[in-house]
Amino acid sequence: MRISYSAIDTYKTCPLKYKFQEIDKIKVPKSKEAVFGTILHNSLKFLFSRDPLYPTLDEVLNFFQNLWANYKGKVVWSDEQDEKIYCEEGLKILKKFYAGHQPWNFNVLDLESRFETPLADLKTGVFHTLVGIIDRIDKPDDETYEIIDYKTGRRLPTQEKVNHNLQLSIYHLGLVNSWPEAARKKIRLTFHFLKHGEKISTQRSADDLEKTKTNVLETIREIQEKESTGDFPPLPSALCDWCGYKPICPVWKHLYKKTEAEPDEAKIQEAIKEYFGLKEKIQENTVRSKELQTVFFDYMRQKNMARLFCDEGYVSKTTKIAAKYDLEKVKSVLEPLGHWSGILKADEKKISDILPALPADVREQIKAATVLKTSEILTISRKKIS
Repeated sequence: MRISYSAIDTYKTCPLKYKFQEIDKIKVPKSKEAVFGTILHNSLKFLFSRDPLYPTLDEVLNFFQNLWANYKGKVVWSDEQDEKIYCEEGLKILKKFYAGHQPWNFNVLDLESRFETPLADLKTGVFHTLVGIIDRIDKPDDETYEIIDYKTGRRLPTQEKVNHNLQLSIYHLGLVNSWPEAARKKIRLTFHFLKHGEKISTQRSADDLEKTKTNVLETIREIQEKESTGDFPPLPSALCDWCGYKPICPVWKHLYKKTEAEPDEAKIQEAIKEYFGLKEKIQENTVRSKELQTVFFDYMRQKNMARLFCDEGYVSKTTKIAAKYDLEKVKSVLEPLGHWSGILKADEKKISDILPALPADVREQIKAATVLKTSEILTISRKKIS
């Protein structure tokens, strides 16, 4: 399998989107955010492309504006002001970047550097290929290589998240495969957040890179297993608002397809409204029930009563006593006697929580002992979707 970080990230975000995009090859229009990022990336590539006569700031800004004019008609903007705001934001970012990063001050080895890294799965005996494009590779000194990836999003991650970022780990593998000499040097991995003008850098150890390979191979096996069954479930999230597959996604399809002309649509609309009403009454009754219980308990304590009567029946108060043990102290007593393991209860959630920290072979053994049970539940939301 040929797979990129982008495809892996898409799969982890939403398996169904991965299927639409990578397997079915269904094309959708690019979002305005994606186009904004593409034009900025191309402009920064232009900024560093000439040597030794690098472009002036005006040339870079003109390059951006010409690209913007070419893409402008391919994007659905909210209104003319929306398009203007994005364009001005791009120009602002380039001006700020140029002021602090004159190209002649950097030793840039490559731009949009493509890589293909072989990855052997010893468990299956199959070879896979990690592919990708690195925005920029610098050599700031004789002992250092720096991978730089531009980010156009507004959110700035923590250092901890960058330290464990899969994209940077994969790019590290791509660099040392393309240029083996780099493996003997220090490799700095950097995210450059263009809107903030901030850089966050990290490094990877040999152990980190082995974990990355294991992580990627497990994901590939999972994808191939789903390919054999065709089971790629949707994972709805806030990211759905930027997804071009919403009209054909089972999570959103009804929003796009519903019309009074559809058979039974009026009936299902009435059923949904009735369901919302019932749910609301249940919630109201639950809140009121707790309020009434408080009234009963207070009255019973004041009057020293254990039961209250009315024409419909009676309400009784029952006192239950449950033991709560200091588990560490109990363990010190029972473990030497061989009774501690007998009182422990298996907790499936705890098993899921510790899985990522277990060795790969142990995870595989647990996976072999796992039976997936599927159940369907309904949830409701009062959020209105236009």
